[in-house]
Amino acid sequence: MKLFMRLFAISALMLSVLTFSNHVSAEETPDALVRRISQEVIAIAKTDKEIQNGNRQRIMQLVEEKILPHADFERTTALVAGRHWRSATPAQQQRLTEEFRTLMIYTYSGALAQVRNQQIMVKPLRADPTDTEVVVHSEFRQSRGAEPVQVSYRFAQSFDGWKIYDVNVMGVWLVETYKSGFSEEIGRNGIDGLIQTLSERNKKLAVGADVRSSRGLKTS
Repeated sequence: MKLFMRLFAISALMLSVLTFSNHVSAEETPDALVRRISQEVIAIAKTDKEIQNGNRQRIMQLVEEKILPHADFERTTALVAGRHWRSATPAQQQRLTEEFRTLMIYTYSGALAQVRNQQIMVKPLRADPTDTEVVVHSEFRQSRGAEPVQVSYRFAQSFDGWKIYDVNVMGVWLVETYKSGFSEEIGRNGIDGLIQTLSERNKKLAVGADVRSSRGLKTS
């Protein structure tokens, strides 16, 4: 800032604010985003034969394409790591985010593999237009009179649009679920120890996914 004239700095700031405001006003609201993405994912999961046959690689592809672009994994990872995030190096933060992101991909994929006749109902968003963080509530209704599954999403607004950074399933938030385990592992073995633990877990999940995918392809 010291290298630029004050007038130029103010003009640049005003331009960035206006650009951000125009970008935000044109995007979907968080509840509309949840409704659209959920309906798209469920529709594909119901009709895609490879997904129905348990092809985990195809399921993971669907997660990558439809869900992950709307998630802020760096923020989620930072919240899960808590105070330890600030003491981690940029390289450690990147590795930790990548490993946790991979773990979440396997988690989402496992859930999608169970999709059959579910329907989603997204509740109207009750928030002020100036809010930069909101919670969207929804429920997945299942067949044969089963109790609906309550799912909520925490969104934060960024220049890239609304991003999900936490998910609540049946009253349990994802960040809180992993936070204590991460803290214990870091306390024992440090950030690198946690990264190694997640990496080993993901490798095991990858082997399981490959086995299930090959079985699914054989039955398709």
